Order: sequence, then C-alpha cells, then structure tokens
Amino acid sequence: MKTIEIKINGKSIQVEKGTTILKAAMMDDVKIPTLCFHNDLNPWAACGICVCKIEGSPKMVRACATEVMEGQNYITHDPELMDIRRTVLEMIIANHPMECLTCGRNTTCELQDLAADFGIREVPYHADVTELARDESTPSIILDPRKCINCGRCTIVCQSLQNVWALEFLERGHETRMAPAGGILLNESPCIKCGQCSAHCPVGAIYEKDETREFLNAVRDKSKHVSVQIAPAVRVALGEAFGMEPGAIVTGKIYAALRKLGANSVFDTNFAADLTIMEEGSELVDRIKNGGLLPQITSCCPAWTDYMEKYASDMIPHFSTAKSPMMMQGVMTNTYYAEKINVAPKDIYTVAIMPCTAKKYEITREFARLIKSSGIDFDSLEDEKADSPIGDYSGAGTIFGVTGGVMEAAVRTAYKLVTDKELENVNIHAVRGMDGVRKGSVDFDGTEVKVAVAHGMAHVEELMNEVRMAKEKGEEPPFHFIEVMACRGGCIAGGGQPYGTTDEVRAQRIAGIYTDDKKSVVRKSHENPEIIQIYKEFLEKPMSHKSHKLLHTTYQKRPQYTK
Repeated sequence: MKTIEIKINGKSIQVEKGTTILKAAMMDDVKIPTLCFHNDLNPWAACGICVCKIEGSPKMVRACATEVMEGQNYITHDPELMDIRRTVLEMIIANHPMECLTCGRNTTCELQDLAADFGIREVPYHADVTELARDESTPSIILDPRKCINCGRCTIVCQSLQNVWALEFLERGHETRMAPAGGILLNESPCIKCGQCSAHCPVGAIYEKDETREFLNAVRDKSKHVSVQIAPAVRVALGEAFGMEPGAIVTGKIYAALRKLGANSVFDTNFAADLTIMEEGSELVDRIKNGGLLPQITSCCPAWTDYMEKYASDMIPHFSTAKSPMMMQGVMTNTYYAEKINVAPKDIYTVAIMPCTAKKYEITREFARLIKSSGIDFDSLEDEKADSPIGDYSGAGTIFGVTGGVMEAAVRTAYKLVTDKELENVNIHAVRGMDGVRKGSVDFDGTEVKVAVAHGMAHVEELMNEVRMAKEKGEEPPFHFIEVMACRGGCIAGGGQPYGTTDEVRAQRIAGIYTDDKKSVVRKSHENPEIIQIYKEFLEKPMSHKSHKLLHTTYQKRPQYTK
C-alpha cells in the first residue's frame, strides 16, 4: 500500500493512501466528534458533526467519508468548526426526547456524551419530537423511534453486516423514521433477534427488554429455588461495566455476586458447552463413519438458527440436532440436579446470564445494572466457585464464547472419538482469527477433516452456496463441519454485551477467553469429571435415547415475514 504525507492541523504525518481524514486524525491522537460513524461499518456521513476544513479550499468536508490527499493540510478544530458542530448537536437535541434519567442508555449514550463535551446547557430551537409508538413485539428488543437520530447505524449493521434486512428508513424529510420495511412490527419482520442493532445504536432508540425485576421477584419467593447459569463470553466482558479492561476474567466474582443477589445455586454454561460437544461431536463422528449427511452445521447460536429456518431452510438436514448449551444447562438443572437436591422441577426458577439478545432471558448489560443497584461492590468480591455437580467445566467449554471456539472444542473431542487417541496439541489455530470466513482441515491421525467457520451473518451465504454447488454437481461435500456465529467475533461481541464494542475490544475479550482456556487443568470436554459423572449416573452415553430426548431438538422452515 502506498504511503503519502499529509498534515493534520499543520503537523505532518505519514498515512496509507485511501485513509480517511477521521482515521488519519485518530492516528495523530486528534479526536474528531462523530455520531453516525462506527468502526464496524462503512461510513455514510449522515450526521455532519465531523466536518473539517481543507486549507486553501472554501469547502468543508465530512471527515468520516473523505479520503486524504497528498500534501494537503486538514483543519479539524477551530472556532468556526466548533460553532458548526455545536449547532448540529443542538438541532439533533431539539428533535430528541429529554428523558435521559429514565432512558436505558443514561451514562452510556453517545449523544449525551457529546452534549457534555460541548457544554450544551440549553437549546435555542423549538423542541419538535415526533411522537411514534414503541415496538415491544419481540421478547428481546424494543424499538423507540422517538429517540432515533437518523444516524443509520442500525440499518447498516442489519443489512450489511448481518444480511438480515429487518430495519429500514421509511418516509422522507421530517417524517423519516427507522422501522421494519412496510411499517410492520419487528416480530413480523425477518429480524433474528441478534441485537447488533441495539449494540450499534448510539442512543436509546433500540435497547434490550429488561427482566431484572422478574429475577428479584423470584429471589423473594421462598418457595422457589433460583438457579443461575453464566455464559462463556460474560466472564470477559462484565468487568468493563466496573472500570476493568476488556478481557478481564471475572468468573469467580460473578459467582459471588449472584449468591449475594440471592441465587440458590450458581452454575456455568461452560459445563453445558462440554455437554454439547459430547453430543454434537458424537453426532459428527457418526455422520463421518456411517455415511451421514455432511457437512454438519453447528446449532449453538440461536440467531443463526433463526436465520437458517428463515433464509436457508434447505440446510435444516445438515444442522446438528443438539440444543444450545444454555438450553442443555436448563434441562440438566430441571432433571438431574433437581433429583440430586430433591426439589420438584416446577419449583426451580432458572435464569441465564447471556451475552446475547437472541437467547434473551437476562443479558450482560442487565446483570451489570442489577449488581450496581443492589449495592454490591463488585471489585472487592472474593472469587468463588460454581456449584456442583453441573458447574465444573473444561477449557473447551470456555472457548465457545469466541468465533471458531465451538469448532476447536469439537475437534479436541472428535479426534478422540475417531482415533481413540488423545489430541496432543489442543490449540487448533486453523479455526482462530477474525476473517469473516475461515477454511481449513485437521488431520485426524491420517483422516482429513475439512472445516469452515463463519461469523457475522453476511458471510454465511458463501459457505452455504459452496455446499449447495457441490450437491448440484454430485461432488463430495466441501466440508465435514461448519461453525456459524451470528455476531462478529462470536459471543464475546453479542448483542447483549457492554456498549462500545470494536475490533480492539473484541481482541481483548478473545484473549481473555483463550487465557481462561489455557489455564484450565482440563482442556477437553470428554475429560471433564462432571461430564463423565453425568453420563455414568444419568444420561448413559452420548446420543443415547435419554440424551436424545433431553438434549436434542428439531427445526422447521419458517417464513421471513410473519403475521
């Protein structure tokens, strides 16, 4: 890539040709304010707050979408630019509800932050908030179009990054509003509940349904045994809500906090991730050995399952029948564990702390609010352990939280099932990384197993089309096993994780997950003592009649739009 020399506010810097003014300024530690820009998305220059000057030119340009030119000097801050940006902000605020104290984005709102940065104390324009109804039709996400600032981030992520097309801008001018196409309810649209729209919204126009009150009511009900599970990705993101760096592993503090909140038992979804590998891995080995339909496709991600049933129903026969780890943990709590403690399943109230709005019961952001409102000093909590016998986990269970992790965990166990030997090097680097699609093969002691990984729904079609094309030509399947995660980076960047996720934050969370795996004494699902115990005492063996009844499911073709 060619390097060129430019100036930012008179200071010379070297940048790659094609760099935008905004990114060049970032490289020089100059902060240009933005609202519509997000590092995950292609810029489309909607808000106008990032306007800058080019020395010697009468024009002002939008820094997020304007590429730098050799030798030019870009003025990013001066009194005139400050006044323009302030005016743009005032105009946006004049059309925005003044409901900060009761808004779910209070203290995490980008518009609120900019208003504070610019010292805005009053707005010189007549307030003109368009009254639009909230859409609460889904169990996961609420749309409040009154608060929309028309930045476009939700529609771009839904259409470009996720390839779902559930959201669009309707009408024109002052009547412009964000909604599903045709003005239908979100639950009637192709929405897969991934929550990436809410994760990328800079304000409170899209947010998760809050169910913390239901949890507190259950804790107060002494007739209920409240059982909580936490997902792999939560442990490396929750700490951010308490000032810790992304990737900080706070597993033990989470267990302690849940007990302080009144949970009767605290489990780890990582255990069920190990259980999933035993079932899904055995299913894969059976398909490979006995001529079953290949490739097998993972079914752990509910947003991907939703997408598949709507957009790729021809792939249903390829889907693993294994339930998600969250669902498996719930089933084992209400059966095996219920028997152990002699409590009727109807008296067990199960809660899941997930990174994902598609798995909606409670999500990371809600859990952080619950801890804060309960007066718990999270930072000072002593680490505790999960309850037994369905709480212990292997490192393989932990890596379910990142893209490629399910694949890597499956390979660690499938290798044993195919070869009757233990895999010596459990780090499968072929499936790691942030490329949208990754392909590779793993040597199972002389047998080549071809694998593929995709994350971010826009990348899935490439793999599905390869499978379809091989079928049409009567060729061998291009892969044996495919893993799909709806969110970029996997669950560590799920729609329910703390706001402000970027690739830098993703990298730190991913590093935390692999650190947790590396420090685990047991790193293969089939070596987890509690997994061995549950099959011996309760499930008999992977893919047994009992495990199939409790831990597997079916799928059906569904229309993209419903009524």
